[in-house]
Amino acid sequence: MKLFSCPNCRQVVFFENVVCERCGHALGYEPKQNRMLALEPEDGIWKSVGTHSDGKLWKYCANYEYGACNWLVEGEREETLCLACRHNLIIPDLSDTERVSLWQKMEQAKRRLFYSLLRMKLPLVTRAEDPEGLGFEFLSNDESSDQAVMTGHDEGLITIALIEADDAEREKRRHAMNEPYRTLLGHFRHEIGHWYWDRLVRDGGVLAECRAIFGDDEEDYNAALQRHYAEGARPDWQLEFVSAYAASHPWEDFAETWAHYLHIVDTLNTGHAWGVVIDPRVDDQGLLTTKIDIDVFDDAVTMDQIADAWLPLATALNSFNRSMGHQDLYPFVLSERVIEKLRFIHDLTHGRIGHGRSGNAAKPAAA
Repeated sequence: MKLFSCPNCRQVVFFENVVCERCGHALGYEPKQNRMLALEPEDGIWKSVGTHSDGKLWKYCANYEYGACNWLVEGEREETLCLACRHNLIIPDLSDTERVSLWQKMEQAKRRLFYSLLRMKLPLVTRAEDPEGLGFEFLSNDESSDQAVMTGHDEGLITIALIEADDAEREKRRHAMNEPYRTLLGHFRHEIGHWYWDRLVRDGGVLAECRAIFGDDEEDYNAALQRHYAEGARPDWQLEFVSAYAASHPWEDFAETWAHYLHIVDTLNTGHAWGVVIDPRVDDQGLLTTKIDIDVFDDAVTMDQIADAWLPLATALNSFNRSMGHQDLYPFVLSERVIEKLRFIHDLTHGRIGHGRSGNAAKPAAA
């Protein structure tokens, strides 16, 4: 995640900020040019001031009213929702303060997802534009029903169980499922991986290339998941998969690898913004030494550069977490086979393989 500065006073500000603590100006994120704007009220909306001022008028996304979004929409446009929130299909009852509080956490994670997708110039299509466009439903369990809301993806429709925004409940589920890692942002990154499989692999004409890396996606999906939950992952899954769940089916392998690619890229982007240098005093081999001076969103950056920077950074971050008594920040090992899969995702997202949308093969809903 990039670091920003207030265009009015140059104070460092962060992605979620809505006011500059130094000069008091309202702040809003403008996604098309990846910038934070300082704002002053004018004619019922806002004008930008300071170094980014271009005479334009702006308005906040309609979800700003509920503390759920700080993104901006051009003042003259009819749309009331920002580039991220226009993909929402169902949001919680806004009269329920507890559910709104959970939804705010959902939206914070979703905006970080969209930050990466926009920086990577990936296609984004709403359900209004395409029947299989991207849409989000944030659902709570129906107290009159015994059936719990399941987080998952089905032909562009991503459902996220609102209870996942409850930290205690999410941690409980993480332990119950024996997962080393479970976050809201991780859910978003995984589920949207399924949508991009449809867009970039199925419709992009690279099924054969993808199957050569991840396996045969025509394997019975439901049977594979039932087997995974009944028997667990095979004992040597770490040699080929980024997580135990990735070993359940090629679609889940793709979605898990996609999510980890976004984890890695965005964390390296943060390291670049902070000017991070890793130079351990006892590393005489140079294996854990790096200067994060690459812009991971630059088309010229290779997966080898990303992997070389990631190992030292992840190792250092894990060490910091242990010093604070926390679990490892990144409790995963990237085998050579996993890096090969990450390279496929890297090349796919950079347009080095595939040719856009075509065809309309179908697949069942994915978890």
